Amino acid sequence: MAYKHDTLEKYLADLAARMPAPGGGSASALTAAIAAALISMVVNFTLGKQKYAQHEKDLKVIIEKSEKLRKEFLELVDLDVVAYKSKNIRDALDVPFMLARLCYEAIRLCPPLIKKGNLNLISDVAVAAVFLEAAFVSACFNVEINLKTFGDKKLSQMIRKELAIKEKRIKKIRSQMEDKIGKIIRG
Repeated sequence: MAYKHDTLEKYLADLAARMPAPGGGSASALTAAIAAALISMVVNFTLGKQKYAQHEKDLKVIIEKSEKLRKEFLELVDLDVVAYKSKNIRDALDVPFMLARLCYEAIRLCPPLIKKGNLNLISDVAVAAVFLEAAFVSACFNVEINLKTFGDKKLSQMIRKELAIKEKRIKKIRSQMEDKIGKIIRG
């Protein structure tokens, strides 16, 4: 099943159905893909505007990364379904772990858009950050449940440590963005 080529209506119907997959992992990946698309949208509405011309080089780097991430997140929507159905614990662990890592990469694209992005879309940057934090936290739940049955204690500790560090950073980024964007929106 390749949901990335299907309709949202079909995906949501399957998500709601009495089916083991898609589930929370796949939905988390879709949430992250939506966030990456929002980042790209903000950049697309900024590029070519005289007011932001001095940031054009940085914006092109951001959109290149956000588009790459959007495609990777979309792949994970389906890979999570495949991993769940495979009953392979390593695959079931790798997919949400990769999702968490990619969410961390993606949220780091948001803060520069506060100053370099089109101010009319500043709330979309905030939404992207909130979605990425939600997708990250959701991915961590799926990592944790798979680590329960994973045999390698040393690797499990390393994964937990990495995710704990990234979680602190993500929460800090999102919180700082909320403050800065809130001030911009409220004036």
